[in-house]
Amino acid sequence: MMTRRGFPRFIGGSFLSVASFSAYAIGIEPMLLTRVKRYALKPPNWPAGLRLRIVALADIHACRPWMTPERIASLAEQANALQPDVIVLLGDYIAGMRLTAEPVAAPEWASALAGLKAPLGVWSVLGNHDWWEDPTAQATGTGPTVAGAALELVGIPVLENDVVRLEKDGHGFWVAGLADQKALLPGRYRTRVKGLDDLDGTMAKVTDMSPVILLAHEPDIFPKVPSRVSLTLCGHTHGGQVRIFGYSPIVPSRFGNRYAYGHVVESGRNLIVSGGLGFSTLPVRFGVRPEILSIDLG
Repeated sequence: MMTRRGFPRFIGGSFLSVASFSAYAIGIEPMLLTRVKRYALKPPNWPAGLRLRIVALADIHACRPWMTPERIASLAEQANALQPDVIVLLGDYIAGMRLTAEPVAAPEWASALAGLKAPLGVWSVLGNHDWWEDPTAQATGTGPTVAGAALELVGIPVLENDVVRLEKDGHGFWVAGLADQKALLPGRYRTRVKGLDDLDGTMAKVTDMSPVILLAHEPDIFPKVPSRVSLTLCGHTHGGQVRIFGYSPIVPSRFGNRYAYGHVVESGRNLIVSGGLGFSTLPVRFGVRPEILSIDLG
């Protein structure tokens, strides 16, 4: 039984615990503990002699004070220092969160990302918030979006149901990018969320047997991805943003924790889901440090 003297100590201890957790989850882990998450794998039928390093950034969610242009530029420098062959951006550049001090305009975050450099280029896809926060795109049901135009303006191509063939050391490979699977919100002419992704149409543009790297903002597409694709790279989930003992209580995916985070292998097919860099809904991260992916293939 708690005594009169013990009760104030309990309240005080609880307050300090909550305060400590809040300080860590809001100010320390998301702002000071950005890491490089490394993967090394050889997918089935990967060409002998093709060694490829992909660096991926996901879910930047530019806003002040959490993800300023200065911080984005610093992340670009960190990505370049990993000596990638190719850099890919996995969507959600726009904040999509109300608990911010000030938005960051598209030209500002795009200019910061313009510092990314890789021998085989920087390639991108868009995320749901890049569509949802664009009133014109929502009204017309089509692009170009403000985010997409900003990326293209600084020389970063946006792959929307499109592919590009690249080559390293005499070996070709494809980078394919899907349009967003949740691009259009319910509205005047729509009763539910509508995706603009076209997996079959995108894969039809691949004209030889070189390996394919698929970029898709949301991982929910993965059960439909053919074995022809060597690796699928996604963001969107933020690893659940709060992750305890490998479990996330809330994951923005109809598959729950199945594709919440990390390297997933199903039927010989490989998926990597990034924990991302920024916030969505609430400015909290716990057990899911912001991360830049460095993936060595071959």
